[in-house]
Amino acid sequence: MSPTLRHNPVAQYIVVTASYWAFTLSDGALRMLVVLFFHELGYSPLEVASLFILYEFFGMVTNLFGGWLASRIGLNMTMSAGLFLQIAALAMLLAEPSMLTIPYVMLAQALSGIAKDLNKMSAKSSIKALVKDDGGLYRWVALLTGSKNTLKGAGFFLGGALLAAWGFRGAITTLLILLITAFVLSAILLEQRAGVASFKPKFLDIFSKSAAINRLSAARFFLFASRDIWFVVALPVYLQSQLGWTYLAVGSLLAGWMIAYGAIQALAPRITGSKPDGSIAYIWAAILTLLPTAIGLALLFEWHIQTMLVLGLLVFGAVFAINSSVHSYLIVAWARQDGVSLDVGFYYMANAAGRLVATILSGLIYQQWGLAACLFGSAVFVLCSALLARKL
Repeated sequence: MSPTLRHNPVAQYIVVTASYWAFTLSDGALRMLVVLFFHELGYSPLEVASLFILYEFFGMVTNLFGGWLASRIGLNMTMSAGLFLQIAALAMLLAEPSMLTIPYVMLAQALSGIAKDLNKMSAKSSIKALVKDDGGLYRWVALLTGSKNTLKGAGFFLGGALLAAWGFRGAITTLLILLITAFVLSAILLEQRAGVASFKPKFLDIFSKSAAINRLSAARFFLFASRDIWFVVALPVYLQSQLGWTYLAVGSLLAGWMIAYGAIQALAPRITGSKPDGSIAYIWAAILTLLPTAIGLALLFEWHIQTMLVLGLLVFGAVFAINSSVHSYLIVAWARQDGVSLDVGFYYMANAAGRLVATILSGLIYQQWGLAACLFGSAVFVLCSALLARKL
């Protein structure tokens, strides 16, 4: 491979983004496959949620330790490791159906959780090293984040479509081919020493010493908990079991939501300005608080349930996308230049922790009290995020 390519920031950004896209497409498809396939097998909402507990837990641990690891061995090494682990997780799911017990699938999902957050932390941290112009940093972060979520939405659709067309094992095989191709190309094209810190970080350096990053991380915890408490398990199960939607219909709605969500994330700099601060994060979180409350009330009083659920989901996604994009910019902008992965890893550890708590609550609350209760829980989480952002 030409040395010029490995030292060209634009070329490296393109390769990093392409690897991130391939991974995200497979991750979105796998999430939809697991939720729909195992619910169809008779698993309860809480049992389906339990399949993702280790996914989120190990994602949280990976962000905490992965940032430290990347600062020592390089961001692109950790990105390649993430692709390899996702391949291993998919291969595990090709086992005979009799082996697909809850503990076994949880273990495969644990590998996938490690893979996902190694990949995400590496891609987000790489931007800090590749983009030198601070004025354009928000635009590049928004583009990467938005395109990732658009591809995740396409993954939701792909998962539902592959399950309907070829069954569970056929779908997994297709995803494996995609990931193996991405792994080989990234190993050849990426500069492996990118992101290595000039100092040797100590183990305790994984914990942020910045008050602003700690507060931003706490706000991120509650922000993403507010989404996943109703989006991850409760919503697809409700659409399938209560409204009678097909695999393809559920996958198409969630895919459309994620695609629109990603597009709005990419456009966020035009909405919020090129350099948002903590006050912008507070304002958009305060607006977001109203939306799950309104959707929950519509479900509680049985007022045009299907229409309000779909429209409410779309509006929630638009406002949530702006919140997420502002947060993603702030962590990259505020992270230290030397050893960026340490701060970014700590921040996304909080993100994964919020998702872990919300995933468990999504199955538990839905099983006990229904989707409306999940939405009210979402409103409480957003309010906590807004109050934390207010002091940034």
